[in-house]
Amino acid sequence: VQLVESGGGLVQAGGSLRLSCAASGFTFSSYDMSWYRQAPGKGRELVATITSAGGSTNYAASVKGRFTISRDNAKNMAYLQMNSLKPEDTAVYYCNARSVVGSQIREEYWGQGTQVTVSS
Repeated sequence: VQLVESGGGLVQAGGSLRLSCAASGFTFSSYDMSWYRQAPGKGRELVATITSAGGSTNYAASVKGRFTISRDNAKNMAYLQMNSLKPEDTAVYYCNARSVVGSQIREEYWGQGTQVTVSS
């Protein structure tokens, strides 16, 4: 099983980045996909989630209206489009795949993370 993030980098405030997550080794279309982030000295924060078929999305209040999560089940890819970036968006961003049965997490996978740095 692999989740490989890409697309991070250094951008000025107000700019945009698109993160990608390439998945392999599991049935991608059966898993909800999420992006998390962790800033220095802080805990890991849920940024956005998209359900397995892509029919529903949820966002943290801090990114709603600026970030868009999407997926392509035919390509086993998940994305996070980040617009109007702010310095407080600086963090390592992680891709997460989760299989849920009822309220129980059946399986969960994490990527290695990609650094996003927003300069003021």
